[in-house]
Amino acid sequence: MAVQGKRQTLNEFVTSAFSGDAQYDGLDVVISAIAEGARQIHLQVQAATLADAIGVTGETNVQGEIVQRLDKASSDIFVDVLSKSGRVAIIGCEEIERPVIAGDDEQHAYMVLMDPLDGSSNIDVAVSIGSIFGIWRRNPSDPVTEESLLRPGNEQIAAAYVVYGSSTVMITATENNVQGFTLDSDTGFFAITHPDLRIPEKCPYYSTNEGNFKTLDGATQQAVTNLRDTYSLRYVGSLVADFHRNLLKGGIFLYPADVNRPEGRLRLMYEANPLGYVAEQAGGAASTGRQRIMDIMPEQLHQRTPLILGNKDVVEKIVEIISG
Repeated sequence: MAVQGKRQTLNEFVTSAFSGDAQYDGLDVVISAIAEGARQIHLQVQAATLADAIGVTGETNVQGEIVQRLDKASSDIFVDVLSKSGRVAIIGCEEIERPVIAGDDEQHAYMVLMDPLDGSSNIDVAVSIGSIFGIWRRNPSDPVTEESLLRPGNEQIAAAYVVYGSSTVMITATENNVQGFTLDSDTGFFAITHPDLRIPEKCPYYSTNEGNFKTLDGATQQAVTNLRDTYSLRYVGSLVADFHRNLLKGGIFLYPADVNRPEGRLRLMYEANPLGYVAEQAGGAASTGRQRIMDIMPEQLHQRTPLILGNKDVVEKIVEIISG
């Protein structure tokens, strides 16, 4: 897939955008490393069946979930490229119980928390999947430990995600700056295709698992009923894919707490914080239904949370109903 015309590449963009800004020193290297990892995973996803890369490993991860082969491959790839970047001190991963320490000198200025392959249960049926990253700056005077990663989402300095679907798209976010890039498979470079993204003002869609409706409390059932009566349902079942559509087209995603999962289903540090950051920088909002996602002080790396994110006005209406 050759990108038509001369477009700025992701590497060119981040080098230019962060040049001369001390708070972003080295961030271009981190994002470029994520892009390289995504390129490698794109190749594996495209050839998954032929390369015998689909299916399960027989292992169970720290979340208690069956590990898909591409889960492990993706985790290994991103840990490798981020460690080799020379700019990342520590990497927390949904698939790994303990974080990986990559370095502790002043050059290792960033901490990355990631879901290396979101929606992996959809791999075998060729449905869109993705990767999610939250990026924090570390205090260079502090030791690099697991506790270093227990920082609220409002301290993120950047976030990114990748969708592997009909095309492979990478979205990057810094303060009030959300950009979209598409992988040119001929050159191996990401080129800018969705500049200066903002969630559209109109909200045409809602995304939720309607199969969980009977397990919701009364207030949340009322919120979902209101959405059902107002908007069209669009639900893939891959968080990244559902959020990406809503970012581009407008919409709200919700995976609320229910009687079976009162603490929520999604991971705060690996999914909710990074996508909440992207949503807010694009003019949207992210909440648990009772609290802004980004204000939660994490207690553990693999902490779960309810998640509602998308168009700000609709998120606020749903929160008002759920919170009473």
